Amino acid sequence: MTRVIFISANGEDRQAVDAPAGAVLLDVAQAAGQPLEGTCEGQMACSTCHVIIEGDGFDRLARASEAEEDMLDLAAAATRTSRLSCQIILKPDIDSITVRIPGEFYNMQGV
Repeated sequence: MTRVIFISANGEDRQAVDAPAGAVLLDVAQAAGQPLEGTCEGQMACSTCHVIIEGDGFDRLARASEAEEDMLDLAAAATRTSRLSCQIILKPDIDSITVRIPGEFYNMQGV
């Protein structure tokens, strides 16, 4: 199991959930009621599942693909530790990760 701590966009609210190894972070977030749309259903055609990975969690994840990095270039409020949650598979060696929900996003399908 991986402990996922979600931090709200305003930084005031935290929610901790346990997720099984192999789970997709977007699915975990949506099941926990986090405000991530995932409009394109994991096809990397939007950035509505954009999250910011806090602390050392970013370095423990597999690197983003070039296609994911290209989509993140279009994401609102992207940072150096931004990722698309639809592309993050929670591996068994990640015991915990902290994820901040960005305050804004762009829906690339609506463009």
